[in-house]
This record gives sequence, structure tokens and C-alpha cells, in this order.
Amino acid sequence: MLFLAFLTGGFSVQYFSAEITAEDARSSAKIMGLEFTDAEIDSLLPALEGFREDYISLRKKELPNSVSPALYFNPLPPDFVTPTEQNAVSFSDPGEVKLPADRSELAFYTVRQLAALLKSQQITSTELTKFFIERLKAYDPTLHCVITITEEKALQQAAKADAEIQAGNYRGLLHGIPYGAKDLLAAEGYKTTWGAMPYKEQQLDYDATVVQKLEEAGAVLTAKLTMGALAMGDVWYGERTRNPWDPESGSSGSSAGSASAVAAGLLPFAIGTETLGSIVSPSTVCGTTGLRPTYGRVSRHGAMALSWSMDKIGPICRSAEDCAVVFQAIAGPDGKDLSVTDYPFNYQADYPANRKLKVGYDQAAFERDYGFKEQDQASLKVLEDLGYELVPIELPEMPDIGFLLSVEAAAAFDELTRSGQDELLVRQTRNAWPNLFRRARFVPAVEYIQANRVRTQLVADMAKVFEEVDLYVHPSWASRSLRITNYTGHPCVVLPNGFQENGRPTSISFTGKLYDEGTIVGVAQAYQNATEFEDQHPALKD
Repeated sequence: MLFLAFLTGGFSVQYFSAEITAEDARSSAKIMGLEFTDAEIDSLLPALEGFREDYISLRKKELPNSVSPALYFNPLPPDFVTPTEQNAVSFSDPGEVKLPADRSELAFYTVRQLAALLKSQQITSTELTKFFIERLKAYDPTLHCVITITEEKALQQAAKADAEIQAGNYRGLLHGIPYGAKDLLAAEGYKTTWGAMPYKEQQLDYDATVVQKLEEAGAVLTAKLTMGALAMGDVWYGERTRNPWDPESGSSGSSAGSASAVAAGLLPFAIGTETLGSIVSPSTVCGTTGLRPTYGRVSRHGAMALSWSMDKIGPICRSAEDCAVVFQAIAGPDGKDLSVTDYPFNYQADYPANRKLKVGYDQAAFERDYGFKEQDQASLKVLEDLGYELVPIELPEMPDIGFLLSVEAAAAFDELTRSGQDELLVRQTRNAWPNLFRRARFVPAVEYIQANRVRTQLVADMAKVFEEVDLYVHPSWASRSLRITNYTGHPCVVLPNGFQENGRPTSISFTGKLYDEGTIVGVAQAYQNATEFEDQHPALKD
């Protein structure tokens, strides 16, 4: 038996060891669903004592959250032909964009519309940045979507953008555009709290790669946005982030502030992350358009690690094409996150419309009775009207391997558990992180490896699905597709497709082949061009 004495006030722990008995070993085997004979247990005991000493020795080695395991998840199935040809990326022309007489309308302009105003110098980045800072200040007391307004940095970056644009040095569509970053991304000079009380004052002295790349594109970091504590849900150490369509309800998470701020017109776009639904879910609830890229597309250097084999970074925007604009800027290797690959991103605004694509649909999910079935059936009809061939598909069967995430998360926050500082987290329910971290320690290493072997088979099974279709569509609530594709690393776009009777948005999701974000974003944009759901916005009260 191992006794722990937690030292309050710091991340430290004392260990008091007692002899491991045969009954201890028998009880542990029972937890694992195994049974050993008395002779087998007797043979085990010396090694178990040795293992425990190894564990104690290992825990003396400082391992910050930024240190990843030596093993890297690879989403490629056997015989996968990796894309190599980079074509010219083209975005649609927003047409003639005029500065509105009522500047409040700028709140819901797309990135491309704002870019047209900035490039033509009808408005400056400084003016635009101040406009969004004022909106953040006005509506955050209701929505609780902001942790830090990075006003000083934002105005400096905006002034630099103005000088460059005026000098004719235009960097592209993000030049001078304000944005927000989920507060698990490091930004030098500002706190990076991970939404959790134990890290409330944490400040990292460098920029995350995504923040660096957006600065290189000329974007203006305007706010660090809320997230559910340690990337779960919408409850952080200060409050609960709210849904702009219904501020009495939460925004879902964990990219809670990113989706809430964009939906409310507080920022043109924001950066979110997803491990098992954290872009799709808040985008669904808040009516934004989100892109979860293929695993290994965007560097996670400078981002809080939750699950090294599942974490992904992507944009939350007003439209699918805006997602493509932001994704192009942040994708690609940096030499720091070794899971990131250098594959082309091919997006042409009219590409999907000029192709006879086969769009699969998750037949079993669409046939169920659920509250948003009418909206989803209407979405299928829109896709048919656009000329796509709808093909029913079946997703592969899989056992529940959800403990993969919990085990990796427990390792990422090992010291938090052992120090007792997990008691500082706001949520302390059975299914909140403190208990999930503790129970993950009872998952045997053998089962963790076996689950990853199942995952390898799942990757191969999904490759067979995509032999029949170019992409597939599914209800955003369909947890089976969401889980499978977060384990396999496939990209997904989620976008609004209607409203419930209570006025809250509904959404539909498109999932694509590995590294084929261009196709799913293009089909999603074609859908949005044929509908107007992304053009509808919540009515906000100061």
C-alpha cells in the first residue's frame, strides 16, 4: 500500500511506502479483469516492489506539459498515397465592399470583406482593432468569453499593419485583421491560464507557433479567449462562457470563448482546438463555422497538451472560406512539433462546384429520430440540388477506447494529481478532470497499447469508407462519427444549418479524407452559398 502526504501550497508530494502484499496484487488483478494463482502472485511481488521504486524515481524527473512522448501517432493507413502537388490557392472575390454608414455592421463582416476594406484603405487596422476591443469590453460581462484583452500588443500590431499597407506592402487577406486565441496558446507578455485555477497566473515567455504564424500573416492578436478548464466544457475558473443566442445557457466547449466571441461579432475569427469535439461542439451550439484539420497539420508548439495523439488546432470563423484563409496561414511544420507533416493544401473557390463529387451520408445516424432531423434532411436536399451524388455509407464498428484520451491527459497533468492541486479546479464531479485523471491511473499499459492497435485497424477501416466517397456528411451530434474521426485524425468542417424552436442554432458536419481539407471546405462553402444560415446573427444586449 502506498500512502501519499500532500504538501499544500506547492506542487510537491511525500511518499510513504508499505510492503505490497499478495492481497494487494490480487485486488489489482481484479481491477484489470485478470486472475492469477497464489504461486503466480508470489512470483510477482518482488517485481511489483521494484516497479514502485521505478515509478517514484521517475516522478522525481521534472516533465513539463510541453514535453511530448517519444511515440507519435500516424494517421496514415497502409498504401496511402500522400498528396504532393501544391496548386495555386484561390479565394472568391467578395465584390465591391464599401464601409457601412453604420459601423456596427462591421461586427459580422467576413475576413474577406474586412480584408477588402483594409486593402483599399477605407478603414485602418487600428480603427478596426479598437472597434472589436470595444465590443469585447461591452459584451464580455454577459458572455464571459474573454480571459485577457491583449490591447497593448493589438494596437502595436495594428499600427504596424497600417504602416505596411499604406506603404504598399500588403501581406494578404489576414493583414490587419483582429483575432482571438484560445487561452491554451502561449502569447509572450500575457498570461496563459489554460482556464484552470492552478494555472491562473501562469505566464509563458514565448509565442505559440500558431500565434507566430498569424503575426507573420499580419493578423492582430486582440484577446486570449476562455476555455473550459484544461480543455473540457465551458466552465473555467472565473465563470461559465455563455451562448450569444441564449446567454442563460453555456456555449459548450472546450473552445468556448472562441466560438462565443465569433458568434457574437466580437472578433472576425478565433483559434480553437479539438481533442474529442472541442471545435465541433461549441461551433454547433453557437452557430459558427469551424474547421478541425487533419491530425498533424498544425503545430501544437506552445499549446497546452491534453492528448498528444489526438490534439488538433483549427480556426472558428463566420464562413467555411474564412476557415480556409486562416488554415492556410497556420498549417505546416515548424521543426518543433514533430507530428506535423508538410502536405499541400489545395483550395479553389469554385473547385467543388465544377466536380461531380460523391458525398456519403451516415445513413444510420440520419435515420434516427432526433430533434434536428428536419434541418439535416433539408441539408441533404441542398447537397442534391447542388449536383452532388449522395451515397449511403456505414461507419466501422469499434469498441470503446475512450480511455486513451484520459490516460494521456492523466500523464499530461500527472503532477497536478499527485500534488493535490486538482482540488482547485472548479468542477469536481465524477466525470470532471480530477476524477478522470485518478481513474486513468488504473488503466493497464497493456490495454493502452491494445487500444492503439484497435485504432490502427480503425484507420484502415476508415480508408475503405473513403474508397467509395470523396467526403461524407453527418449530423454534428452524431458522437460515433465524432469519436471515430478524432481517433483516426480525419478533418471535419461544422457549419450552421438552421434553428431550433427555442432559437438556438443547429449544425451539419462534413468529414473528409486525410489532408483533403480543400474539398470539405469547398463543399461547405458551396452549401453556405446556397443557404443563408451563416448570415444570421444573435441579437445582443449590452
